[in-house]
Amino acid sequence: MTVKPAVQTANWCGQSIERFEDAALLTGRGRYIDDLGVRPDTLHAAILRSPHPHATIRRIDTTDALKLPGVAAVLTGADVVKLSAPLTVGVRAPVQCWPIAVDRVRYAGEPVAVVVAVDRYVAEDALELIDVDYEPLQALVDPMQSLSSNVLLHDALKSNVASDRTFRYGDPEAAFAKAAHRVSVEIKYPRNSCTPIETYGVVAEYEPGEDSYDVLANFMGPFTMHAVMARSLKVPGNRFRLRTPPDSGGSFGVKQGVFPYIVLIALCARVAARPVKWIEDRLEHLAASVSATGRATRLEAAVEADGRVTALRYDQVEDVGAHIRAPEPATLYRMQGNLTGAYAIRNVAVRNRVVLTNKTPSGLNRGFGGPQLYYALERLMQRVAVELYLDPLDVIRCNLVPSGAFPYRTASGGLLDSGDYPAAVAKAVDEGGLAELCKRRDSARAAGKLYGIGLTAVVEPSVSNMGYVTAVLTPQERRKAGPKNGAQATATVAVDPSGSVTVHIASVPQGQGHRTVAAQVTADVLGLAPKDVRVVGEMDTSRDAWSIASGNYSSRFAAAVCGAVHLAAMQMKGKLARNAAAQLNVPADEIEFVGGKVGARGNPDNAIPFGRLAAASHWAPGTMPDGAQALRETVFWSPPQLEAPGELDETNSSLCHGFIFDFCGVEIDRITGALRIDKYVTMHDCGTVLHPGMVAGQINGGFAHALGAAVYEEFAYSDDGAFLSGTFADYLVPTATEVPEPLILHVETPSPFTPLGAKGVGEGNCMSTPVCIANAVADALGIASINLPLTPKRLAPLIAERKP
Repeated sequence: MTVKPAVQTANWCGQSIERFEDAALLTGRGRYIDDLGVRPDTLHAAILRSPHPHATIRRIDTTDALKLPGVAAVLTGADVVKLSAPLTVGVRAPVQCWPIAVDRVRYAGEPVAVVVAVDRYVAEDALELIDVDYEPLQALVDPMQSLSSNVLLHDALKSNVASDRTFRYGDPEAAFAKAAHRVSVEIKYPRNSCTPIETYGVVAEYEPGEDSYDVLANFMGPFTMHAVMARSLKVPGNRFRLRTPPDSGGSFGVKQGVFPYIVLIALCARVAARPVKWIEDRLEHLAASVSATGRATRLEAAVEADGRVTALRYDQVEDVGAHIRAPEPATLYRMQGNLTGAYAIRNVAVRNRVVLTNKTPSGLNRGFGGPQLYYALERLMQRVAVELYLDPLDVIRCNLVPSGAFPYRTASGGLLDSGDYPAAVAKAVDEGGLAELCKRRDSARAAGKLYGIGLTAVVEPSVSNMGYVTAVLTPQERRKAGPKNGAQATATVAVDPSGSVTVHIASVPQGQGHRTVAAQVTADVLGLAPKDVRVVGEMDTSRDAWSIASGNYSSRFAAAVCGAVHLAAMQMKGKLARNAAAQLNVPADEIEFVGGKVGARGNPDNAIPFGRLAAASHWAPGTMPDGAQALRETVFWSPPQLEAPGELDETNSSLCHGFIFDFCGVEIDRITGALRIDKYVTMHDCGTVLHPGMVAGQINGGFAHALGAAVYEEFAYSDDGAFLSGTFADYLVPTATEVPEPLILHVETPSPFTPLGAKGVGEGNCMSTPVCIANAVADALGIASINLPLTPKRLAPLIAERKP
């Protein structure tokens, strides 16, 4: 990322200034949860986990563990049931989800007991003294097998299908009946995880006098989970204080999944009557945190002779693992409004099934829902081109939402806010050199090499509608439950008696640079330099302004949080402008804020220093106009476009929709099956770019994660349910050596729905890159079906099948 020293121009936004966060992080002075001090009497927890993927717990004997010197308490499922309520389940189904195994274990790594001791060493030793008698049961690993199996994970459910819903938009039956061609694909998208460098961490304390909990955790949101945790702990929300540390070592969605452990460690603190700290180790994290869902998809298209797709028919089977932990099935329904991607397809039929297996419960993972959906849709678009002998680029172009059609309402209810998809594709083809890449492929093939080109076009949703997951309910069930919708963002701007500006954001940053960009936004409004603005990113639910939508997910920072910062700063500016107008005896609309001074437009000599103006509001409030004394502005902003799902299940699942068009060239070694990316081009329209350097960082980071998903990473299980990816020797992630540098291109069409015109950009390549690479591999090998990851082990047999 290229940065430059801060230099005053017309606007701070749009500059790649140095990140305020980096000085501390690069010199080892970051303040992560494990770095923060705790009370001297704090105990430490260690968790005993099941070695079996599916088994009945016949007996747990903790006697010897409790006798070990230094052990304060041991909790089992029976204790948790006595002290708490089940965690909320994301669908209407007779199943219970606890933070620890109760009577039965359903995945390898599920917590069975927790030891609380004077230090982690004693706690780990005590785990070996716990005697658990298991009765192993048959494990279900394949979601398609689980659909019809007589082996049940939750007996009260009567099957392993927790939800089965069908949707119909337009008239797909008529479109298929009239279609000149039908093209279909069958996909199995694997489980994977973005593996943040910092694992889960919780420090919990219980106050018996108030029956309240105080918890510090590197939780990332959404804060809908605050109500879920408070309910499980059987306390009202105002007696469950949740705080986050100043720094967090990445998340990529994964740290949403810490919430069951927050409940578990809070209960430990209650039983032990002392604060309890737990830091997850890497083996625990890989085996038992959360992963992306696996998804089996059959997708069929009704296609005209020219390649235009007139209808889609989805059959999606979502593998959520052993439990349906909220907010799941969010991964399945996040893309409900975007089932047609970047294409103007007006007829869609969908069947969505949520199935349980003996695997780790799934959760949010960078791009959640997008990689699974687009892998099927964009593989289908390539097959349309192949089977109809058309150019893949022509198939994409003839199906795109046309220029001038925005805002565009998709068949399933999504509202695409802005864009010019054909123009973005044209620019990418020209500036990215697609024609030259095609010549390179021809030359490589003439030399006997396996070389292919892949293309893909996707829409990147951001700022999730909090009500989209209720599409899993029928309209009748939603009416009974009441509407749920919106994406409330909040920010507070305050000016102290010395004129210093502080901004609080409820975004729980995980390393992205939120403090820097929020300072740029505020500085632009108040005529200051970003260094004059202090931004606080950590959260405290008992002190700060927040909403259930607060948090760091669905790429909501630039569009929603910065928008709220801008609005709060504008309200502060208006209040200060009235104060300045009273002092300068001019109309408030003539006041301008420039270079740290506030004055009348065209009369800079009489301008008042910003700090002096702000100080007067504190030290002499009686001289200020009515309503302009208190210099603290808090904004709660929720866009009206995010409505609850409708009676026909139409769902605008996100506020903003960026556009991505990627193409790449890959070469596959005939002998080893190794894949080499020769060139990768990614075109982005993410609306107004607030910090070009950070946008480039997000794109490169998403590309690296996507490369891992495409080529290296898979949470693998044996047929009997044993987890096979429990170390980084087994679960390979790409390093800087393996990640090529993509060519990044941009167009900007500001969103009309956000205060700054910005859209999200943090997840798009996780959606577009895996299928783009797969399309290139399919082109190189001339094959119709291919699943991820594209390892040499998977590619070598496909190469051997090719005839010379």
